[in-house]
Amino acid sequence: MSGGSPRDRFVTVYGRMPVLEALLDETLVVDKVVVARPAHGPSVDELLAAARRRGVPVERAEAARVTRLSRNGRHDQGVVADVVAPGLADLDDWLASSSGGRLQPIDVVVLDGVTNPANVGMLLRVATGAGMAVVLPRQGSPDLGPLVVKASAGVAFRARVLRAATAVDGCRSLVAAGWSPVVLDATAPTTIWEPLPSPTALVIGGETGGIGPAVAALALERRAIPLLAGVDSLNVATAAAVAAFELARQRRAAPEPLA
Repeated sequence: MSGGSPRDRFVTVYGRMPVLEALLDETLVVDKVVVARPAHGPSVDELLAAARRRGVPVERAEAARVTRLSRNGRHDQGVVADVVAPGLADLDDWLASSSGGRLQPIDVVVLDGVTNPANVGMLLRVATGAGMAVVLPRQGSPDLGPLVVKASAGVAFRARVLRAATAVDGCRSLVAAGWSPVVLDATAPTTIWEPLPSPTALVIGGETGGIGPAVAALALERRAIPLLAGVDSLNVATAAAVAAFELARQRRAAPEPLA
């Protein structure tokens, strides 16, 4: 059953300058802007004018409502916007549309406990560049907000991001649909240079805790990234980049646009 929600359709942008930049970017579709009633000044006037030019609805609301929407009252500056992200979808809905050959299965990256927005943004950019989708759990992951968008250099608006309740739920759904979870493990006897299953669900663990035991139990394979000169580990974004582009190389084709 689908666990979709409105947050599976939009990237939430907050802060006066980020919202204005979204309104000025003609390639983005801004669904609506919500401005706190106390918010005023030249920057607010400028973004309101930009919204009028684009025909974007603007709602004036209490500051508390803006904070509920942004989930970051310290930094939202009384302004929040929903930007349509065509690549956002509920994982189960996406898998249902992929069944029966309607969509070509692609490799995916599953985030398990990655909490740093900068890492999430870089992972979105890496995965998209390698032709992969990203499973971003609703629990234990940051929202697709300005920090993620900035770290992704704007790719977050267009990345194929699939939402699941948790990383465990996401992996279970992928396994049931024929994907093979692969985790990176420095002690694994087999390296990522060896053939990887198709389609692969590459699981990337958190910055401090790594991959959780429930997700690890679902992994069919463990692969190591060979390291030299006494280097014993890579950060999550770097490790994901190495593995993602090795997957792309193994597919023997340049990454194609996401469906």
